[in-house]
Amino acid sequence: MKSLAHLPDIPRQLYCHLTLEQCQEIKAYNSDNYLPLVWRFYSRYRTVLLRLVQSLDLQSTSQDQSLIEALTFVLSQAHRRSKWLAAELDLSFISDRWRRLVVEQHNGKSRLVRQQLEVCIFTYLAAELKSGDACVVGSENFADFRNQLLDWQVCQSQLEAYCEQLGLASAAEPFVEHLQSWLTQVAQTVDQICKDGTQLTINEAGEPVLKRLTASQPPEGAQALEAAILQRLPERSVLDVLCNVEHWLHWVRHFGPVSGSEPKLDHPTERYILTVFGYGCNLGPNQTARHTRGQVSARMLAHANRQHISTQQLEAAMRDIINAYKQLELPRCWGTGQRAAADGSKFEIYENNLMSEYHIRYGGYGGIAYHHVSDTYIALFTHFINCGLWEAVYILDGLLKNTSDIQPDTLHADTQGQAATVFGLAYLLGIKLMPRIRNWQDYKFFRPSADAIYEYIEPLFKEVVDWKLIRTHWQDLMRVVLSIKAGKLMPSTILRKLGSHSRKNRLYQAFRELGQVIRTIFLLQYISDQPLRQQITACTNIVEGYHRFLDWLFFGKQGVITENDPEEQEKRLKYLDLVASAVILQNAVDISLAVKALSAEGYKINRSLLATLSPYMTRHLKRYGDFVIDLQTVPQPLEGAMTLPEEIMKT
Repeated sequence: MKSLAHLPDIPRQLYCHLTLEQCQEIKAYNSDNYLPLVWRFYSRYRTVLLRLVQSLDLQSTSQDQSLIEALTFVLSQAHRRSKWLAAELDLSFISDRWRRLVVEQHNGKSRLVRQQLEVCIFTYLAAELKSGDACVVGSENFADFRNQLLDWQVCQSQLEAYCEQLGLASAAEPFVEHLQSWLTQVAQTVDQICKDGTQLTINEAGEPVLKRLTASQPPEGAQALEAAILQRLPERSVLDVLCNVEHWLHWVRHFGPVSGSEPKLDHPTERYILTVFGYGCNLGPNQTARHTRGQVSARMLAHANRQHISTQQLEAAMRDIINAYKQLELPRCWGTGQRAAADGSKFEIYENNLMSEYHIRYGGYGGIAYHHVSDTYIALFTHFINCGLWEAVYILDGLLKNTSDIQPDTLHADTQGQAATVFGLAYLLGIKLMPRIRNWQDYKFFRPSADAIYEYIEPLFKEVVDWKLIRTHWQDLMRVVLSIKAGKLMPSTILRKLGSHSRKNRLYQAFRELGQVIRTIFLLQYISDQPLRQQITACTNIVEGYHRFLDWLFFGKQGVITENDPEEQEKRLKYLDLVASAVILQNAVDISLAVKALSAEGYKINRSLLATLSPYMTRHLKRYGDFVIDLQTVPQPLEGAMTLPEEIMKT
């Protein structure tokens, strides 16, 4: 380094300070330890955070009061400007990395570095508020979640019937015995299945290798059938589709003022349809009004959106469409309705709002639309969540909030849609969680007992289940599940609290242990059952196809949600789902009618050929042009497309 003697004192000090900061950054980067750099970002908000915390009633939800006591000490020393503080604090909750920054040895005594202590305490406070180990009295999202649970006396009156419905044992001991027997039986069966090495092989290093699935080829004639059907599909605009579905179902009856009175609008049906189209395709009121030949103004559409259409009303309209779709025979060629897949897709939004976060994988600011899509191709529910949230938190909410006639009990997802706690909670709710897990071999397999040894799959098992933990907290587990069933809280609420950063929460540890048992059973089935893997892949591919279908429909404003209000942002996605469901229903009706016509002409069609089709067809749809409502043209009756020729459904 060049000599600094020629520099004045102040610039020399500044230069040294900047150089020291750069050295700290390089050191943090090379050592993967960012903690020394946190103060720089915290300091600008220090005053605001101190005032905020001082105004809140913060409490610990466990017997461990060390963090709250440390926070009280930090607040009492907030006026100090000295570099060090002399105090005896219980800092047993902090990591070794933080301890090296917070605690210094001086003349044989320990002293605390004030700045690093403040940053450390606020960091742990944020983590414990997320996990539920700390709470804010009187808060909504950060209240003590235990206060939302049913009393155990109330749970006992419901326990027997609930357990009988799901086939669960209604006492701790038989519950654990069943799980232990189930895990033992599955592990022994899979051990014999893997004997011949056709499903799984384990190399000399003990690493498991799963046989790659071969893509199934579509049956002969599938492409020709799709081409023949496309030729017979009538050309329609998206607006025409919404009008046809209105003729069949009268779905706009759900819209109107919040008071429930009659809408005082001229031609309310037409206005509601145009509003759903304009917002669902992301054109917005201004662009939609410009293409309606003066039928409506932008102000009229915006007024209908604000005063006459709510998220709940959109969900009710979509429920009508889903129920009508279930009545068709064609979707039964695609799935049973007992399975669904959950996955998220990124939607771009402006940077400066409460929902916006930078998504590392997709790049850019936005939010995640988390869809639950049936194996019959229609979406059942959608959440709009932050990019930084673990998607598994919301994976169970969609099934519980779905009130349509399609009620799946098996749920597929990708790696983002699973965690040990999710497996445990899903099992107790009667939901079979079967995700497509990337790098499944990195997860620990749990053996039922320490003396359980396997001939062919022994290297997979790393740990032994702690049955005592599950047995001890069985009552707490059932109390949570019965509270969810009673509507006291949603699965996402409890899963946010039961994150991996929950150090003190024994309930989290019990859910995790139960989930590790269920996940081990699923993984054993996954590696030994090729049809199951194919089924999971096929169902998750459906939700990915739904994402592409939405991208085609959400064509306005280059797919950017321009609202900054979180409620309006989620409402835009509900509009989009409603439009998508209407198009899916119309496509299924048109395909059914085309199949009937082809069959009458002597075209050989069977069920396996129909299974290769999809209601996500868009080649015959129009998105652009003038948007004019025509309710005078009556479509063919919906009943005509309900059934298919008997000989097709039998083959």
